[in-house]
Amino acid sequence: MGNPSGPAAPLSSVNLGHGGITSSAGTAAETAANTSETAEHLIGIDEVQRSLNRSRASVYRYTNTDPRNLNPPFNPRKLNPEYRSDQKEPLMFHPNEVARFARDVLRIKEVTVEVLNSPSTATQQLLGSILEELRTIRELLGAADVRPTHLDARREQHDQARPAA
Repeated sequence: MGNPSGPAAPLSSVNLGHGGITSSAGTAAETAANTSETAEHLIGIDEVQRSLNRSRASVYRYTNTDPRNLNPPFNPRKLNPEYRSDQKEPLMFHPNEVARFARDVLRIKEVTVEVLNSPSTATQQLLGSILEELRTIRELLGAADVRPTHLDARREQHDQARPAA
């Protein structure tokens, strides 16, 4: 199944090529480094279809799925999707799993996987600004010396902060 790694970041391209493209197959250390760098980046069925240059139907035929078992065990002869918690969730694949499948099963000799983040959308920018504002609020609350626990204590603190007119 691969790594159940949580939310997926959007991707703009994953390239698996032939011939002149250099191979990403390397040492175990390089593979581990690549896995840790892209652990959060998953790709959908459309990106897999484009990267393998296969029809959508053939990609579904390659995929390790079972209608009776939501998350079937790893099958080295199939393209293994990431862990799903619901049957309605779309199939998502780790780029290293797609590269492994292309190299080991489809026998594509030279495989390179490029994972590029897509440009941020207005929603992502808004969520980022909300997150930054929440962090600022947390810092301000953490820096407060006195935190009144009762309404009376809060009123006293407020009255002391305001000079009498």
